[in-house]
Amino acid sequence: MTFRYSFLAVLAFLGALQSGAAEPWKVALYDEGHAVSLTIDLVGESVEVPGMEMYGPMAGYMRGASGESLYGTWVVTSFKVVSDKKASIRLSNDLGSETQQALLTADSDSTYTLKLEGQMVMKRVVNKKKLVKVDPVFSFRRSTAP
Repeated sequence: MTFRYSFLAVLAFLGALQSGAAEPWKVALYDEGHAVSLTIDLVGESVEVPGMEMYGPMAGYMRGASGESLYGTWVVTSFKVVSDKKASIRLSNDLGSETQQALLTADSDSTYTLKLEGQMVMKRVVNKKKLVKVDPVFSFRRSTAP
């Protein structure tokens, strides 16, 4: 009888691990080359955006490690999960004055690609005085869970 319960517990544990790995739309990501992080929950919209807690939980946000990597915080204002590997997201800057459409692709369990679409409005600071457009493609790796 004890073996049966142990076996069921192991199966339940493995099932929980597998369902977590299969959930690509609740994840914290980091692009080391651009020093940019992206935290999303396109399932339950449970992400607290630092400095914007008064708005409650949201679908996610993107921000740089410094102003030179990405200017400001970009909040996920809308999204559409296109498939189990692709999601279309709209990001708005922290002032609400600009929006950027992007396609997020889950390349594997640990790597994602974000391609900015349409007119480029995301910028970064160069030499503490000049704003320039960011690269249109980000290569993210999974970091800690949101």
